[in-house]
Amino acid sequence: MAKNKFLSEFRTFIERGSAIDMAVGIIVGSVMTSMVNSLVKDIIMPPIGILMGNIDFSQFFVVLAGGTPGAHYNTVAEAQAAGATTMNIGVFLNSVVSFFVTMFAIFLMVKIINKIRTKTYTRACPYCKSTINAQASKCPNCCSVVEPIKDDPNKASELEKDIKNIAKKANRKLKKIAKITRGSK
Repeated sequence: MAKNKFLSEFRTFIERGSAIDMAVGIIVGSVMTSMVNSLVKDIIMPPIGILMGNIDFSQFFVVLAGGTPGAHYNTVAEAQAAGATTMNIGVFLNSVVSFFVTMFAIFLMVKIINKIRTKTYTRACPYCKSTINAQASKCPNCCSVVEPIKDDPNKASELEKDIKNIAKKANRKLKKIAKITRGSK
């Protein structure tokens, strides 16, 4: 009986959207991590290294101990093969840049999703100037009766308008390309 209750609770937990959303988030996060690491290592850091005098940041290191005394190592692998303990500053720098690129990408995604999700509109109360829901008929702060603003559910949001404009421009460009390619045959 206790086993049956445990299984039913587990099934309820799995069927909840949050568990599935969390799993999808973890999978997307792991895929995005490798993509961002490649972006930083292969795209962003090489031009920065060139601007700073042909520095390869992944090979920017300091020998802490060990190795051959007085030897100069060109790569981390060389130093570690000689038994040296290294502080890999360049790898850490790449990780910091990866972190900021990832955070910026997440910020943009959240900003877009919040723009899409936001369906409640606010306005200022004409009496106390606090922010209230646009559809409110009474201010929750000063208890004044206010005229609700009715939303038009068929009215397109700014994001929807922008997407439609981009789609129209893309279709025009595609038609021009199709016309040009038909004319060249």
